Amino acid sequence: MRYQIIPVTPFEQNCTLFWCEKTRQAAVIDPGGDVDRILAVLAAEGLTLAKVLVTHGHIDHAGGVAALLERTAGVPVEGPHEEDRFWIDGMAKQSKMFGFPDVASFTPDRWLQDGDKVCFGEVELDVLHCPGHTPGHVVFFHAPSKLAQVGDVLFQGSIGRTDFPRGDHATLLASIKDKLFALGDDVDFVPGHGPMSTLGEERRYNPFLSGRFG
Repeated sequence: MRYQIIPVTPFEQNCTLFWCEKTRQAAVIDPGGDVDRILAVLAAEGLTLAKVLVTHGHIDHAGGVAALLERTAGVPVEGPHEEDRFWIDGMAKQSKMFGFPDVASFTPDRWLQDGDKVCFGEVELDVLHCPGHTPGHVVFFHAPSKLAQVGDVLFQGSIGRTDFPRGDHATLLASIKDKLFALGDDVDFVPGHGPMSTLGEERRYNPFLSGRFG
């Protein structure tokens, strides 16, 4: 499997393209906006979009889903967990809250649960339900590559905010320590914003997980 990070929206959200090298089928994770930029990368790499995957319902991660579907003949959308339905249904309200252009809501073809698998081409991703930042946040993990897309659960040197509706700090810490760190220190991860890191680096040095902050 190969991947490419495509920063989108004024929040510089890490929309991520995963693709199967053999079949050239691809999944776009968290198309928050800038759909033309995403489509340009797909075209440049000669890829066929097979699925749209969503980690959680915040507008900078999911705000471009409906527009992308209009441009790609309605490929299947999978994720997040259904506990984030209220965020997706409230996309218009989010547009006003965060100063985004009006965006349309959408209904995933499949709400994801912990332990589910998502597939495109010959690639299979494991789904981890990791609530805390939002109640329905999910993470996508490709075990053969030891690569995860963790959305806004964990960042290099920081963790996700929990001051939005139905966020919970203790739940977020449990998701990181019980779900993510169990994957192994040698796992690389793409966060929702900012540079990549490894789970081992964050387990050892992240001040929000060592008790120094938060």
